[in-house]
Amino acid sequence: MASTFVNNLRLEEMATGEQSGQWGTKTNTNLELIGEALGFGTEAITTNADTHASVIADGASDGGSGNDGVRAMYVKYTGTLDSACTITISPNDIRRLHFIENGTSGSQNIIISQGSGSNVTITPGTTKVVYLDGGGSSANVVDAFAHLAAVDLTVDDDLIVGDDLTLKSDSAVLGFGADTDTTLTHTDGTGLTLNGTNKLTFGDAASFVHQSSDGVLTVDGEATIDLNASTAVLVSNDLKLDSDAAVLGFGVNNDVTLTHVHDSALLLNDAIKMTFRDSALAINSSTDGQLDIDADTEVEITAPTIDLTASTKVTVSNDITVTGRASGTVTTNTNGQMDLAVSNHFNYTPSGNDEIELDNFVAGQSGTIFLDNSGGHTLTVDSPILINADQLTAISTAGKYMLSYFCTVDQPNATLSNSANNDKIIMSVSGALT
Repeated sequence: MASTFVNNLRLEEMATGEQSGQWGTKTNTNLELIGEALGFGTEAITTNADTHASVIADGASDGGSGNDGVRAMYVKYTGTLDSACTITISPNDIRRLHFIENGTSGSQNIIISQGSGSNVTITPGTTKVVYLDGGGSSANVVDAFAHLAAVDLTVDDDLIVGDDLTLKSDSAVLGFGADTDTTLTHTDGTGLTLNGTNKLTFGDAASFVHQSSDGVLTVDGEATIDLNASTAVLVSNDLKLDSDAAVLGFGVNNDVTLTHVHDSALLLNDAIKMTFRDSALAINSSTDGQLDIDADTEVEITAPTIDLTASTKVTVSNDITVTGRASGTVTTNTNGQMDLAVSNHFNYTPSGNDEIELDNFVAGQSGTIFLDNSGGHTLTVDSPILINADQLTAISTAGKYMLSYFCTVDQPNATLSNSANNDKIIMSVSGALT
């Protein structure tokens, strides 16, 4: 009976009575091949080959033609490739475990095969542990560490993961740094927690997210924080702009702005309007120094007291309707010199003989003077006032009178005469009041 080589290392198994005088030599060769199988070998692939055959020789070393390592447990394939290369290991009935390294240049994959079954792809510069199932023409090559389980795994340099990385423990922790000063902890069913006040930075240390203190999340952008949403950005509570002169901008080109004026106001830019319901109801400044309040139907102001103060005048362009009492300011006077820029109504009690003088009048202005001349002082009037002579004499008699006046023109700067053409104030007097 002849020798056979059916074992996984293709060692020569001598039949009884065979190889007379050769047992020592054959045994030594087998021992050498076992040592070769436990060691490290390399195998060169022809430059730019798309396929390559790795054959484990029967009872002999795999040396020659660059094939000196396929029997080894750890095999490094070398050579230069311009495309992926399929490597078929034979015989297809051996059942082996291999560490196989893709040591080729050219940045191409090698594909380890044994038969028509599954194969394993090894990327450039990486090593995989595979086993050959020895299934003959339909043999499979399997990635032995496709589902590697380890209690603790220490990687001294880069860890490169080609697909998913799953931490299968609730409360699992990813630690970073020589002393694990930064950690990322899984909270079951909730999320991931970065420890302490550590920051998650972007680009450089100036842009980050972190918990600056308990209950405070800080999002810090070196220049701009850009929030984009297809529908809306929602703020569930207070929104505070903590910078003096902060600006809220509206529109694609920020054509409308609302600017904080420190300790003073909010400033709407230029002639922009604040509108209500539609554009017909608006408040705006149409020109410098002017505030406009516009309504297409009515402006209603409701308050216990409304105070209108104007340095020159208040102009009403149409009718005024008053519901309830309309009252003016009554000014007390004792010397007969009454300023119509201050009031239209006066309570006048002479303290001696006086000339009644009305100053700062404007056309159309009218009003009343309640005269309490209980002292019977002699009274005259200033030249612009036109009054009935008998009525003028009457008010010098002790008693109380009601005087009404109407101004026909604005008061000029020039000295006024008492001619009929220059009388500017028409005054009437009631009879003595009882």
